[in-house]
Amino acid sequence: MDVKDFYFDLPEELIAQHPAEKRDESRLMVLDKRTGELNHKHFKDIIDYLNPGDCLVLNNTRVLPARLIGSKEGTGAKMEFLLLKRIDKDKWETLVKPGKKAKVGSNFIFGNGELKAEVVGIGDEGSRIVQFQYQGIFEEVLDKLGQMPLPPYIKEKLQDRERYQTVYSKEVGSAAAPTAGLHFTKELLEKIKAKGVKVAFLTLHVGLGTFRPVKVDTIEEHHMHSEFYCMTKETADIINETKKSGGRIIAVGTTSSRTLESIGTEDGVVQEKSGWTDIFIYPGYKFKVVDALITNFHIPESTLIMLVSALAGRENIMKAYNTAVKEKYRFFSFGDAMFIG
Repeated sequence: MDVKDFYFDLPEELIAQHPAEKRDESRLMVLDKRTGELNHKHFKDIIDYLNPGDCLVLNNTRVLPARLIGSKEGTGAKMEFLLLKRIDKDKWETLVKPGKKAKVGSNFIFGNGELKAEVVGIGDEGSRIVQFQYQGIFEEVLDKLGQMPLPPYIKEKLQDRERYQTVYSKEVGSAAAPTAGLHFTKELLEKIKAKGVKVAFLTLHVGLGTFRPVKVDTIEEHHMHSEFYCMTKETADIINETKKSGGRIIAVGTTSSRTLESIGTEDGVVQEKSGWTDIFIYPGYKFKVVDALITNFHIPESTLIMLVSALAGRENIMKAYNTAVKEKYRFFSFGDAMFIG
């Protein structure tokens, strides 16, 4: 398939620069994947589209304050580091700007020297492998020195860091938020449970590879970066039980979808498992586990719009996206939501 099949014209003013005032009051587009019918609601109305016996699967990853501003030892040159993926205890794959000043053997200082780094190798697409030195616990040092790694299309400063975390975030390790989950409040989740909908959690640590542009002309040639996932026995049991009793598996976000589809067998059974996935889902893919999806509106020609097109059909998705532009929905990380059911 041609990458251009997933292009739509998006005015810049529709790219959300800040979260909605209340998480669950963002808009919600409801797409019937069988008929293509669209309805316009607010996110708190999602409860009306969930049935007793369904299972909502959420990604409980927590975003690291993964953006570090430091200086180069010797020259004092200002440098920006973005942590992408933990390779070992204190060894990380990072994006460094400006990259030409981060040669192997270069050393860098952050804060008042509480954190130091040495470039020990070159990774994929010019990333740097960095070894950190510090006293104490790395996550605590990072919490003090790091900033939230907001996507480059968000130009405004985030007033409250927690608004780029889901209310159920728990397992620290992502370079970006699983943004479909940002719409949920604790109160809404309690109402959903009270309706008889099961709520289950898995973990996929989101890397920036998810958002990297597709640079090939035909999508089959694109290769996804790998991301770490973990599913507990408790979650696997809930999902298998739901499937067995005829309930739907509703993935919250493309990250949950990719994890479920990486683990699921041909007959839709999942098991306790952890590992790395580079699954790339695009039209023609037959879903084994996921029946419905809650998601945000994605970047044109991205792997994310290809995934939702695999679930709902490309024509339905492109019609929905063009309608969203016309109706002035807010796009991307802090934007509005879509329910594909």
